[in-house]
Amino acid sequence: MKVLIAGASGGIGKFLAEHICSQDIQVFGTYNTHDSATSLPYGMAKVDFTNELQVSNWINEVATEKDDLCLFYCVGLNYNCMMHKSDSVRWKEVINTNLIGVQYVLRHVLPLMRSKRFGRIILFSSVVPQVGVPGTSAYAASKAALWGVSRAVAMENANFGITLNTVNLGYFDIGMIKDVPQELLDSIIKNIPIGRLGDPVNILKTVLYLIDTDYVTGTEININGGLF
Repeated sequence: MKVLIAGASGGIGKFLAEHICSQDIQVFGTYNTHDSATSLPYGMAKVDFTNELQVSNWINEVATEKDDLCLFYCVGLNYNCMMHKSDSVRWKEVINTNLIGVQYVLRHVLPLMRSKRFGRIILFSSVVPQVGVPGTSAYAASKAALWGVSRAVAMENANFGITLNTVNLGYFDIGMIKDVPQELLDSIIKNIPIGRLGDPVNILKTVLYLIDTDYVTGTEININGGLF
């Protein structure tokens, strides 16, 4: 089995790459704005997911129709700004990265999966569009759109042994949360019913479950400590 991780240079993507490759599974990740470390136990390539040619080249380099393929789309770009002050170019950059990039990678990986009649696709969304966070309209729009993509594409490929699901993440003790000021972090934690940030091992367990099952598709799994 091969696991392709779009966005494996930091945060959740890096965590999943490190732990999945330790289970004797081939892992191929990508980086773009974050530099990739050297001497990693998994493959890494520089890919801009707003560039379809780079996406298709990456897929063709690491995957074939003979492989049992899993794809995780962990790529995420944020732009914090109130809508009435927002910059249209930066707003579109978020949509192009978080949503159009999904179309690019699915367009090129699905033919391989359909030929093999096997595939596991997991798109990473967020609790942000569920709760409504001021200043995150571009990010929320891009992540909410993944729910519709997941449902439609899952139905298109259900008869080909391919499952496609979305995982909606809450706030975890990993990645960008480290840069949040303590006062704001305390406020975030106060609103989480479980009362703490999530342990990323919960994401790993969910991903491994979705890889293993063949009867869950077109749905959303919320990992958020009860925050909605």
